[in-house]
Amino acid sequence: MSTATTRAPRTPSVRTDASPASARSSPPAAMSSLPSLTGLRWVAALLVFGLHVNNFGYFGGGAGRIVTWAFGAGATGVSFFFVLSGFVLTWSARPRDRAFAFWRRRIARIYPVHLVTLAVAFVMTYTLTHQAKPTPRQALANVFLLHSWWRPWWQTLNPVSWSLACEAFFYAAFPLLILLLRRLGARGATALGGLSVVAVLVLAWADAHHWMDESIYSLPAARLPEFVLGAVTARLVLLGRWRGPGLEASLALAIIGYFLVPQVTPGYSATVCTIAGFTLLIPAAAVADVHGLPSLWRHRRMVRLGELSFAFYMIHLLVLRAGTNLLGMKPHFGVLAGLAVTTAAFALALGLSWLLYEAVERPARRLLLRRRRTGTGSAPQRDAAPARREAPAARD
Repeated sequence: MSTATTRAPRTPSVRTDASPASARSSPPAAMSSLPSLTGLRWVAALLVFGLHVNNFGYFGGGAGRIVTWAFGAGATGVSFFFVLSGFVLTWSARPRDRAFAFWRRRIARIYPVHLVTLAVAFVMTYTLTHQAKPTPRQALANVFLLHSWWRPWWQTLNPVSWSLACEAFFYAAFPLLILLLRRLGARGATALGGLSVVAVLVLAWADAHHWMDESIYSLPAARLPEFVLGAVTARLVLLGRWRGPGLEASLALAIIGYFLVPQVTPGYSATVCTIAGFTLLIPAAAVADVHGLPSLWRHRRMVRLGELSFAFYMIHLLVLRAGTNLLGMKPHFGVLAGLAVTTAAFALALGLSWLLYEAVERPARRLLLRRRRTGTGSAPQRDAAPARREAPAARD
Protein backbone atom coordinates (compact mmCIF):
# COMPACT_ATOMS: atom_id res chain seq x y z
CA MET A 1 0.00 0.00 0.00
CA SER A 2 2.78 2.39 -0.86
CA THR A 3 0.48 4.49 -3.01
CA ALA A 4 -3.17 5.45 -2.80
CA THR A 5 -4.15 4.00 -6.12
CA THR A 6 -5.30 0.76 -7.65
CA ARG A 7 -4.14 -0.17 -11.12
CA ALA A 8 -5.83 -2.08 -13.87
CA PRO A 9 -4.44 -4.75 -16.15
CA ARG A 10 -3.25 -3.48 -19.50
CA THR A 11 -6.07 -2.70 -21.90
CA PRO A 12 -6.32 -0.41 -24.93
CA SER A 13 -5.99 3.23 -23.89
CA VAL A 14 -8.85 5.67 -24.23
CA ARG A 15 -9.18 9.43 -24.35
CA THR A 16 -9.36 11.19 -21.01
CA ASP A 17 -11.89 13.72 -22.34
CA ALA A 18 -14.40 10.99 -23.09
CA SER A 19 -18.04 11.83 -22.47
CA PRO A 20 -20.04 9.92 -19.84
CA ALA A 21 -21.74 7.93 -22.56
CA SER A 22 -18.53 6.83 -24.19
CA ALA A 23 -16.98 6.23 -20.78
CA ARG A 24 -19.55 3.56 -20.08
CA SER A 25 -19.09 1.82 -23.41
CA SER A 26 -15.32 1.55 -23.78
CA PRO A 27 -12.76 -0.49 -21.83
CA PRO A 28 -10.63 1.09 -19.08
CA ALA A 29 -7.41 2.88 -19.83
CA ALA A 30 -4.08 1.11 -19.50
CA MET A 31 -2.88 0.88 -15.90
CA SER A 32 -5.49 3.42 -14.74
CA SER A 33 -5.41 4.43 -11.11
CA LEU A 34 -8.60 4.75 -9.08
CA PRO A 35 -8.03 7.48 -6.47
CA SER A 36 -11.77 8.13 -6.12
CA LEU A 37 -12.22 4.69 -4.56
CA THR A 38 -9.57 5.51 -2.00
CA GLY A 39 -11.37 8.76 -1.19
CA LEU A 40 -14.69 6.96 -0.85
CA ARG A 41 -13.12 4.58 1.64
CA TRP A 42 -12.66 7.51 3.99
CA VAL A 43 -16.32 8.48 3.72
CA ALA A 44 -17.37 4.94 4.64
CA ALA A 45 -14.96 4.87 7.59
CA LEU A 46 -16.34 8.23 8.76
CA LEU A 47 -19.89 6.85 8.70
CA VAL A 48 -18.81 4.03 10.99
CA PHE A 49 -17.13 6.52 13.33
CA GLY A 50 -20.33 8.56 13.46
CA LEU A 51 -22.33 5.43 14.23
CA HIS A 52 -20.15 4.68 17.23
CA VAL A 53 -20.26 8.27 18.49
CA ASN A 54 -24.04 7.90 18.38
CA ASN A 55 -23.91 4.52 20.14
CA PHE A 56 -21.70 5.92 22.90
CA GLY A 57 -24.27 8.64 23.55
CA TYR A 58 -22.03 11.70 23.32
CA PHE A 59 -25.00 13.92 22.42
CA GLY A 60 -28.28 14.34 24.23
CA GLY A 61 -31.58 16.02 23.45
CA GLY A 62 -32.15 17.48 19.99
CA ALA A 63 -28.46 17.15 19.06
CA GLY A 64 -28.63 13.45 19.85
CA ARG A 65 -31.62 13.04 17.55
CA ILE A 66 -29.76 14.81 14.74
CA VAL A 67 -26.71 12.57 15.20
CA THR A 68 -28.94 9.51 15.18
CA TRP A 69 -30.62 10.71 11.98
CA ALA A 70 -27.25 11.35 10.31
CA PHE A 71 -25.29 8.32 11.53
CA GLY A 72 -27.80 5.77 12.79
CA ALA A 73 -27.35 3.89 9.51
CA GLY A 74 -23.54 4.16 9.64
CA ALA A 75 -23.15 0.39 9.92
CA THR A 76 -23.91 0.23 6.20
CA GLY A 77 -20.40 1.56 5.68
CA VAL A 78 -19.32 -2.02 6.31
CA SER A 79 -21.42 -3.22 3.39
CA PHE A 80 -19.76 -0.56 1.24
CA PHE A 81 -16.36 -1.90 2.25
CA PHE A 82 -17.37 -5.45 1.33
CA VAL A 83 -18.53 -4.41 -2.15
CA LEU A 84 -15.46 -2.22 -2.61
CA SER A 85 -13.15 -5.05 -1.59
CA GLY A 86 -14.58 -7.33 -4.27
CA PHE A 87 -14.25 -4.60 -6.88
CA VAL A 88 -10.64 -3.67 -6.08
CA LEU A 89 -9.37 -7.22 -5.79
CA THR A 90 -10.85 -8.08 -9.18
CA TRP A 91 -9.60 -4.85 -10.72
CA SER A 92 -6.04 -5.47 -9.56
CA ALA A 93 -5.95 -9.27 -9.97
CA ARG A 94 -2.78 -10.48 -11.67
CA PRO A 95 -3.39 -12.66 -14.74
CA ARG A 96 -1.20 -15.60 -13.71
CA ASP A 97 -1.26 -15.05 -9.97
CA ARG A 98 -1.15 -18.09 -7.71
CA ALA A 99 -3.43 -18.49 -4.73
CA PHE A 100 -0.62 -18.59 -2.17
CA ALA A 101 0.97 -15.41 -3.56
CA PHE A 102 -2.40 -13.68 -3.39
CA TRP A 103 -3.02 -14.83 0.20
CA ARG A 104 0.47 -13.74 1.18
CA ARG A 105 -0.27 -10.21 -0.02
CA ARG A 106 -3.62 -10.18 1.79
CA ILE A 107 -1.98 -11.25 5.06
CA ALA A 108 0.59 -8.50 4.64
CA ARG A 109 -2.23 -6.06 4.00
CA ILE A 110 -4.38 -6.61 7.08
CA TYR A 111 -2.56 -8.69 9.68
CA PRO A 112 0.03 -6.24 11.04
CA VAL A 113 -2.56 -3.61 11.99
CA HIS A 114 -4.96 -6.30 13.17
CA LEU A 115 -2.42 -7.81 15.54
CA VAL A 116 -1.31 -4.44 16.93
CA THR A 117 -4.85 -3.22 17.60
CA LEU A 118 -5.74 -6.63 19.01
CA ALA A 119 -2.85 -6.30 21.45
CA VAL A 120 -4.03 -2.81 22.42
CA ALA A 121 -7.56 -4.15 22.99
CA PHE A 122 -6.19 -7.00 25.10
CA VAL A 123 -4.24 -4.60 27.32
CA MET A 124 -7.32 -2.40 27.69
CA THR A 125 -9.41 -5.30 29.00
CA TYR A 126 -7.07 -5.69 31.96
CA THR A 127 -6.31 -2.03 32.67
CA LEU A 128 -9.61 -0.20 32.14
CA THR A 129 -13.03 -0.61 33.68
CA HIS A 130 -16.16 -1.60 31.75
CA GLN A 131 -14.13 -3.95 29.54
CA ALA A 132 -15.19 -7.58 29.05
CA LYS A 133 -12.34 -10.06 29.40
CA PRO A 134 -12.12 -12.69 26.64
CA THR A 135 -11.72 -16.40 27.22
CA PRO A 136 -8.64 -18.09 25.73
CA ARG A 137 -10.79 -19.53 22.93
CA GLN A 138 -12.24 -16.14 22.10
CA ALA A 139 -8.76 -14.60 22.04
CA LEU A 140 -7.45 -17.29 19.68
CA ALA A 141 -10.50 -16.94 17.44
CA ASN A 142 -9.77 -13.22 17.21
CA VAL A 143 -6.11 -13.80 16.37
CA PHE A 144 -6.99 -16.16 13.51
CA LEU A 145 -10.02 -14.11 12.36
CA LEU A 146 -12.54 -16.84 13.03
CA HIS A 147 -14.65 -15.10 15.67
CA SER A 148 -17.40 -13.92 13.29
CA TRP A 149 -18.39 -17.52 12.59
CA TRP A 150 -19.76 -17.84 16.14
CA ARG A 151 -22.18 -15.05 17.02
CA PRO A 152 -21.47 -14.91 20.79
CA TRP A 153 -17.82 -14.09 20.01
CA TRP A 154 -18.14 -11.52 17.23
CA GLN A 155 -17.74 -8.40 19.41
CA THR A 156 -14.90 -9.55 21.67
CA LEU A 157 -11.66 -7.55 22.10
CA ASN A 158 -11.60 -5.07 19.17
CA PRO A 159 -15.23 -5.32 18.02
CA VAL A 160 -14.69 -3.88 14.55
CA SER A 161 -12.42 -6.79 13.66
CA TRP A 162 -15.50 -8.93 13.01
CA SER A 163 -15.47 -7.59 9.46
CA LEU A 164 -11.86 -8.72 9.03
CA ALA A 165 -13.05 -12.27 9.67
CA CYS A 166 -15.50 -11.77 6.79
CA GLU A 167 -12.71 -10.38 4.61
CA ALA A 168 -10.51 -13.37 5.46
CA PHE A 169 -13.26 -15.64 4.17
CA PHE A 170 -13.58 -13.53 1.02
CA TYR A 171 -9.84 -13.76 0.46
CA ALA A 172 -9.97 -17.54 0.83
CA ALA A 173 -12.70 -17.74 -1.83
CA PHE A 174 -11.29 -15.15 -4.23
CA PRO A 175 -8.93 -17.36 -6.29
CA LEU A 176 -11.91 -19.54 -7.26
CA LEU A 177 -14.15 -16.52 -7.83
CA ILE A 178 -11.75 -14.76 -10.19
CA LEU A 179 -11.19 -17.99 -12.10
CA LEU A 180 -14.95 -18.32 -12.52
CA LEU A 181 -15.40 -14.70 -13.62
CA ARG A 182 -12.68 -14.99 -16.25
CA ARG A 183 -14.45 -17.99 -17.77
CA LEU A 184 -18.00 -16.67 -17.63
CA GLY A 185 -17.77 -13.62 -19.86
CA ALA A 186 -19.95 -10.52 -19.56
CA ARG A 187 -23.33 -12.28 -19.69
CA GLY A 188 -22.31 -14.95 -17.21
CA ALA A 189 -20.88 -12.34 -14.85
CA THR A 190 -24.11 -10.35 -15.05
CA ALA A 191 -26.10 -13.49 -14.22
CA LEU A 192 -23.83 -14.13 -11.24
CA GLY A 193 -24.43 -10.57 -10.08
CA GLY A 194 -28.18 -11.10 -10.37
CA LEU A 195 -27.95 -14.26 -8.28
CA SER A 196 -26.00 -12.32 -5.65
CA VAL A 197 -28.73 -9.69 -5.45
CA VAL A 198 -31.34 -12.44 -5.01
CA ALA A 199 -29.18 -13.98 -2.29
CA VAL A 200 -29.06 -10.66 -0.41
CA LEU A 201 -32.86 -10.32 -0.62
CA VAL A 202 -33.47 -13.89 0.56
CA LEU A 203 -30.98 -13.60 3.42
CA ALA A 204 -32.50 -10.29 4.52
CA TRP A 205 -35.97 -11.81 4.56
CA ALA A 206 -34.73 -14.83 6.51
CA ASP A 207 -32.95 -12.63 9.05
CA ALA A 208 -35.91 -10.27 9.50
CA HIS A 209 -38.28 -13.20 10.07
CA HIS A 210 -35.87 -14.97 12.46
CA TRP A 211 -35.61 -17.96 10.20
CA MET A 212 -32.31 -18.77 11.91
CA ASP A 213 -31.72 -18.88 15.66
CA GLU A 214 -28.94 -16.27 15.45
CA SER A 215 -28.64 -13.05 13.46
CA ILE A 216 -26.62 -13.49 10.27
CA TYR A 217 -25.38 -9.89 10.20
CA SER A 218 -21.80 -10.83 11.06
CA LEU A 219 -21.72 -14.28 9.42
CA PRO A 220 -19.00 -14.26 6.73
CA ALA A 221 -20.90 -16.60 4.39
CA ALA A 222 -23.95 -14.31 4.53
CA ARG A 223 -21.84 -11.27 3.53
CA LEU A 224 -20.20 -13.02 0.57
CA PRO A 225 -22.85 -11.87 -1.98
CA GLU A 226 -21.83 -8.24 -1.39
CA PHE A 227 -18.22 -9.09 -2.14
CA VAL A 228 -19.26 -11.01 -5.27
CA LEU A 229 -21.27 -8.03 -6.52
CA GLY A 230 -18.18 -5.86 -6.27
CA ALA A 231 -16.15 -8.43 -8.18
CA VAL A 232 -18.81 -8.73 -10.89
CA THR A 233 -19.01 -4.98 -11.49
CA ALA A 234 -15.22 -4.72 -11.70
CA ARG A 235 -15.16 -7.49 -14.27
CA LEU A 236 -17.81 -5.75 -16.37
CA VAL A 237 -15.88 -2.46 -16.26
CA LEU A 238 -12.69 -4.26 -17.30
CA LEU A 239 -14.55 -5.87 -20.22
CA GLY A 240 -15.98 -2.52 -21.29
CA ARG A 241 -19.50 -3.83 -20.69
CA TRP A 242 -20.56 -1.76 -17.70
CA ARG A 243 -23.79 0.18 -18.36
CA GLY A 244 -24.52 1.72 -14.97
CA PRO A 245 -25.46 5.36 -14.33
CA GLY A 246 -22.94 8.12 -13.84
CA LEU A 247 -21.34 9.25 -10.59
CA GLU A 248 -23.96 11.84 -9.62
CA ALA A 249 -26.97 9.55 -10.14
CA SER A 250 -25.24 6.65 -8.38
CA LEU A 251 -24.36 8.84 -5.41
CA ALA A 252 -27.96 10.03 -5.18
CA LEU A 253 -29.20 6.42 -5.13
CA ALA A 254 -26.67 5.52 -2.43
CA ILE A 255 -27.76 8.46 -0.25
CA ILE A 256 -31.44 7.63 -0.68
CA GLY A 257 -30.79 4.02 0.28
CA TYR A 258 -28.78 5.13 3.31
CA PHE A 259 -31.66 7.17 4.71
CA LEU A 260 -34.14 4.37 4.04
CA VAL A 261 -32.33 2.10 6.50
CA PRO A 262 -34.36 3.17 9.57
CA GLN A 263 -37.50 1.93 7.80
CA VAL A 264 -36.43 -1.73 7.83
CA THR A 265 -35.71 -4.30 10.52
CA PRO A 266 -32.31 -3.53 12.18
CA GLY A 267 -29.42 -5.81 11.22
CA TYR A 268 -28.76 -7.54 7.93
CA SER A 269 -31.94 -6.12 6.35
CA ALA A 270 -30.25 -2.71 6.05
CA THR A 271 -28.15 -4.22 3.26
CA VAL A 272 -31.22 -4.32 1.02
CA CYS A 273 -31.58 -0.53 1.22
CA THR A 274 -28.01 0.32 0.23
CA ILE A 275 -26.79 -2.55 -1.94
CA ALA A 276 -28.06 -1.06 -5.21
CA GLY A 277 -26.58 2.37 -4.58
CA PHE A 278 -23.22 1.03 -3.43
CA THR A 279 -23.00 -1.46 -6.29
CA LEU A 280 -23.59 1.37 -8.78
CA LEU A 281 -21.49 4.05 -7.05
CA ILE A 282 -18.22 2.11 -6.92
CA PRO A 283 -17.94 1.31 -10.66
CA ALA A 284 -19.22 4.81 -11.49
CA ALA A 285 -16.34 6.31 -9.47
CA ALA A 286 -13.91 3.92 -11.15
CA VAL A 287 -15.17 4.88 -14.63
CA ALA A 288 -14.85 8.56 -13.71
CA ASP A 289 -11.21 8.05 -12.76
CA VAL A 290 -10.39 5.97 -15.83
CA HIS A 291 -11.85 8.52 -18.23
CA GLY A 292 -10.87 11.70 -16.42
CA LEU A 293 -14.44 12.69 -15.55
CA PRO A 294 -15.06 15.04 -12.60
CA SER A 295 -14.92 13.41 -9.17
CA LEU A 296 -14.90 15.06 -5.77
CA TRP A 297 -13.49 11.91 -4.22
CA ARG A 298 -10.08 12.04 -5.92
CA HIS A 299 -9.02 15.25 -4.19
CA ARG A 300 -5.54 14.70 -2.75
CA ARG A 301 -6.71 15.24 0.83
CA MET A 302 -9.53 12.76 0.42
CA VAL A 303 -7.06 10.26 -1.02
CA ARG A 304 -4.66 10.80 1.87
CA LEU A 305 -7.44 10.24 4.39
CA GLY A 306 -8.44 7.15 2.42
CA GLU A 307 -4.94 5.82 2.90
CA LEU A 308 -5.41 6.10 6.65
CA SER A 309 -8.95 4.71 6.63
CA PHE A 310 -8.10 1.10 7.47
CA ALA A 311 -5.95 2.09 10.46
CA PHE A 312 -8.58 4.66 11.49
CA TYR A 313 -11.29 2.05 11.32
CA MET A 314 -9.28 -0.38 13.41
CA ILE A 315 -8.35 2.08 16.19
CA HIS A 316 -11.26 4.49 16.51
CA LEU A 317 -13.56 2.25 18.59
CA LEU A 318 -10.74 1.53 21.05
CA VAL A 319 -10.33 5.29 21.50
CA LEU A 320 -14.04 5.69 22.18
CA ARG A 321 -14.00 2.75 24.60
CA ALA A 322 -11.06 4.20 26.50
CA GLY A 323 -12.97 7.44 26.78
CA THR A 324 -15.69 5.82 28.86
CA ASN A 325 -13.29 5.81 31.82
CA LEU A 326 -13.25 9.62 31.71
CA LEU A 327 -16.71 10.40 30.35
CA GLY A 328 -18.83 7.57 31.69
CA MET A 329 -21.32 5.53 29.72
CA LYS A 330 -23.65 7.55 27.45
CA PRO A 331 -22.98 10.99 28.97
CA HIS A 332 -25.51 12.78 26.68
CA PHE A 333 -23.69 16.11 26.57
CA GLY A 334 -25.11 19.31 25.19
CA VAL A 335 -24.19 20.54 21.71
CA LEU A 336 -20.94 22.35 22.54
CA ALA A 337 -19.61 19.76 24.97
CA GLY A 338 -20.62 16.93 22.62
CA LEU A 339 -18.84 18.58 19.70
CA ALA A 340 -15.72 19.17 21.81
CA VAL A 341 -15.55 15.57 23.02
CA THR A 342 -16.27 14.18 19.53
CA THR A 343 -13.59 16.42 17.98
CA ALA A 344 -11.05 15.31 20.59
CA ALA A 345 -11.85 11.62 20.03
CA PHE A 346 -11.70 12.07 16.27
CA ALA A 347 -8.37 13.91 16.40
CA LEU A 348 -6.85 11.27 18.67
CA ALA A 349 -8.11 8.41 16.49
CA LEU A 350 -6.85 10.13 13.34
CA GLY A 351 -3.44 10.78 14.90
CA LEU A 352 -3.13 7.18 16.01
CA SER A 353 -4.23 5.97 12.59
CA TRP A 354 -1.42 8.01 11.00
CA LEU A 355 1.02 6.42 13.45
CA LEU A 356 -0.30 2.93 12.68
CA TYR A 357 -0.08 3.55 8.95
CA GLU A 358 3.44 4.97 8.94
CA ALA A 359 4.97 2.82 11.70
CA VAL A 360 3.13 -0.48 11.28
CA GLU A 361 1.07 -0.88 8.11
CA ARG A 362 3.54 0.33 5.48
CA PRO A 363 6.84 -1.01 6.90
CA ALA A 364 5.32 -4.35 7.92
CA ARG A 365 3.87 -4.85 4.47
CA ARG A 366 7.20 -4.08 2.81
CA LEU A 367 8.92 -6.52 5.15
CA LEU A 368 6.42 -9.32 4.62
CA LEU A 369 6.42 -8.94 0.85
CA ARG A 370 10.21 -8.86 0.51
CA ARG A 371 11.37 -11.94 -1.36
CA ARG A 372 14.27 -14.03 -0.15
CA ARG A 373 17.59 -13.93 -1.89
CA THR A 374 17.87 -16.27 -4.82
CA GLY A 375 20.41 -19.05 -4.88
CA THR A 376 22.59 -16.99 -7.23
CA GLY A 377 23.25 -14.41 -4.55
CA SER A 378 21.47 -11.61 -6.33
CA ALA A 379 19.86 -8.77 -4.43
CA PRO A 380 16.45 -9.42 -2.93
CA GLN A 381 13.61 -8.97 -5.40
CA ARG A 382 10.32 -7.35 -4.54
CA ASP A 383 6.90 -7.98 -5.98
CA ALA A 384 6.78 -6.67 -9.52
CA ALA A 385 3.99 -4.24 -8.62
CA PRO A 386 3.12 -2.48 -5.39
CA ALA A 387 0.63 -4.15 -3.12
CA ARG A 388 -2.80 -3.19 -4.39
CA ARG A 389 -5.21 -1.22 -2.25
CA GLU A 390 -8.58 -2.41 -1.31
CA ALA A 391 -11.28 -1.53 1.13
CA PRO A 392 -10.36 -1.56 4.81
CA ALA A 393 -11.51 -4.84 6.00
CA ALA A 394 -14.25 -3.40 7.79
CA ARG A 395 -16.23 -2.88 10.18
CA ASP A 396 -18.79 -2.56 12.63
